[in-house]
Amino acid sequence: MHLAYPAVLAVLLFCTGLYGVLARRNTILVLMSVELMLNAVNLNLVAFDVWLRDTLHSGQALTLFTIAVAAAEIGIGLAIVLAVHRDRGSSGSSGIDRLRDTAETDEAEELPDDVYADDTTDGARPTADQAAAPAGKAQKAEATA
Repeated sequence: MHLAYPAVLAVLLFCTGLYGVLARRNTILVLMSVELMLNAVNLNLVAFDVWLRDTLHSGQALTLFTIAVAAAEIGIGLAIVLAVHRDRGSSGSSGIDRLRDTAETDEAEELPDDVYADDTTDGARPTADQAAAPAGKAQKAEATA
């Protein structure tokens, strides 16, 4: 068998996965598209391993490693998607964007600029927990409600 057949199939799989990653908003479909891209890489690794007649079978060993990484990625990715779905009620990528925006605003609100004013009596700076206690607890209570 020629090397061109699996290479063309791998290119088609990779392009389909790339389109899915770039065009889809659903997180599950994006994860499935990443899996298509990894399968295209696996197909190339095995095809080149057979074509080069490698005695160590390096391509097949790398394919097993890639499959293990893909399984871990799917496990962690699905756990994050389920956590976002339980918390926000939707599994779209906009929910994850809102989580990022919420984390950025929480970090900005935890340490206000006027915390380090020189009006402390002993010159000691308050810790981040002491500075963020009044504003942070109210914000977190509103976010969880």
